[in-house]
Parts: sequence; C-alpha cells; structure tokens
Amino acid sequence: MLDFVFSLFRPPYNWWVAYAAIVGVIFMALQISAAVMVYFERKVSAWMQQRYGPTLVGPSGTLQPIADVVKLIFKEELRPKAADSLLFTLAPVISVATCLIAFAPVPFGGSTTFFGWLEEPVALQIADLDVGVLVVFAVASVGVYGIVLAGWASNSKYALLGGLRSSAQMISYELAYGMALATVVLLAGSMSFREIVDAQAGYFGYLVLPSINIPDVIPRWNVFAMFPFGFIAFLLFFTAGVAETNRAPFDFPEAEQELVAGYHTEYSSMRFAMFFMAEYINMVTVSAVAVNLFLGGWHFPLVPEGYGWIMFLVKLAALLFFYLWLRWTLPRVRYDQLMTLGWKILLPVATLNLLAVAAGVIAFGL
Repeated sequence: MLDFVFSLFRPPYNWWVAYAAIVGVIFMALQISAAVMVYFERKVSAWMQQRYGPTLVGPSGTLQPIADVVKLIFKEELRPKAADSLLFTLAPVISVATCLIAFAPVPFGGSTTFFGWLEEPVALQIADLDVGVLVVFAVASVGVYGIVLAGWASNSKYALLGGLRSSAQMISYELAYGMALATVVLLAGSMSFREIVDAQAGYFGYLVLPSINIPDVIPRWNVFAMFPFGFIAFLLFFTAGVAETNRAPFDFPEAEQELVAGYHTEYSSMRFAMFFMAEYINMVTVSAVAVNLFLGGWHFPLVPEGYGWIMFLVKLAALLFFYLWLRWTLPRVRYDQLMTLGWKILLPVATLNLLAVAAGVIAFGL
C-alpha cells in the first residue's frame, strides 16, 4: 500500500499530485483572498479618510478577518418563519459555488515543472478550455440566481427588491460585457485564455508620435491594441465587472441606505458570510479575467516567464485596489441612472467599438 502511495509522487504519475496541488492552492487562495480583501478594504478606506483602520487584533490589525470569521461562526442562524427553507439555504451555496467554478479556466502563470520534479511541465491553471472565455462568462451569469433566490426565498420586501434589482442590473450590463469580451476574441482569434495571453507576449514593435519614434516600448497588450479601441473595451469590461460584483457605485442589490441590506437582509451567521465571501471572490475573478484579457496576463517586459505569476499577482492587486478606490471615492448613482448608463451609453459604445475593431482586423489583418 505504501509503495503505491509513494509511486504517485514519482514519474510518470506525479503529475496527478501536481495537478491536485494546483487545484488545492487555487481553492484555498480564493477563500483566503476574501479575508485579505476585507482587511485591505478597511485599511484603504481608513487611509483615504485619514483614519487608522483595524489596529487592535494582531499586528496592525492583521488578525481582524480571523476575528470576524470566528464571530460569524458563533452567531445564531436565523431564518424567517415564512421563508422557503430549501431556497433560503441554497441561495448562498449557489453564489459561492459559481464564483469558485468561474475561476477554473483562468490561468495565473505560464507552465512549470516544479523545479524539475515533473518530466513534462504543467500549466498554472485548473482547466485549459478552448472556450474558456465563454465558460467564465456563462458561469458568472448564473451567480445572479443566488441573489435572486435569496431575495425571493426570504419573503421580505427589502430582500425581494434587492433580488429584482440584481436581475434588472445584470440584463443592462451583460450586453456591453459580452461585446467587450468579443473585442478581445477578435483581436486574439481565440476563446482560450492561454492563447489570448500568449498572443500578448512581446511588443507592438514601435510607437510613433509626432517627431518621436521609440522602438519596442509598448507591450503587446490588448489594452493598447488598435488604440484607443482596446482601451475602450477595457473600460467597458471593467465598468461592467464592477456592476456584476455589486460594488459601489453600482451596489443597488444591497443599497444599505434604501433596502437595509438588500437581498441578504434576513441572513445571518455563516450564510451571510458566504454571500460576503462570494462578493470578494467575484472581485478577484473579474480582475483576474481582466488581467488575462487586456493586461498581458503573466507577461511583463524584461521579466522571465518563470516569474510571470508574480507579475500576474501585481497586476491583480492593482485592479483590486482600484475596486476599493472606487467604493470610497464615488457615491452610488441612482437606479435609473444605471439603466441609462447600461442601455444608452455602454451598449452603443460597445457596439461601435466592436465594429471598429472588426473593421481593423479585416482591413489590416491584425
């Protein structure tokens, strides 16, 4: 028995162990990222408002997320008498499950042999799918069902309004979201994340400005492709991503000042924690997808591919910081203003931008 177990750690079977390690690391990292994001959200908001933030629990308050988890574990589970018990319990499970599954096709680095332990390198990714972009888009769209079910099953007016807002909000931004993704697919000619990232390796060759010709200065990232159309697609994607994760200034499903706590008004203890965790994991997933689609993934000038995962994390952290910056800078817009933004601004701009990129691809063979 022991010989069989040890054989799994030796070639040619040790790739199973490596693959299981990648899955385990991603699963744990996504859960830990929620706690880390809670801590940094408090710290960033405190810095912006000239406060200290968490300071008492652990060095500089670093153990505050653990204290929050312990508090939620020991809180009593409450459920309204008139609530649908099955759907009430299922809603947070759907929210967490979809955000975890959505990260499966997302790569976070090149390939590795784990310092020569493997005979063949494995990709730093759970599943390299030919239609990875489409899978993430589809799975992320299912996440709204968790919010809608939470609003319906709670049998609460505030929760129901939050769930209805989430469904209407999804319809208004999903079209622009999809067209921004289609722009990248046109530029790369593929829906595989790994192929899209590899297409962004290297430089555009040169940058020509009035009286300036600087060779090899702009990375071949989609955010710079066919400028300004690639940049516009990135702005559309990121704006829709903020709406998808229900973050300010588009946090209408919660809207504490209007709906108490929105769709999770009636939730407590670990069920509430699951919604909370899903929101932050969704932020990580949307930011990771944006890094791969528009910011070159793990590619960075002068950085070897073996250290690409570090650059991926740096880019991811920059986008997540921008998420926090938005929340503590912009006020929540009115609900009708979001509808106007989605249907009258984002959708027409995304349509024209997609047509411009398609024309450029056909005309110049980009």
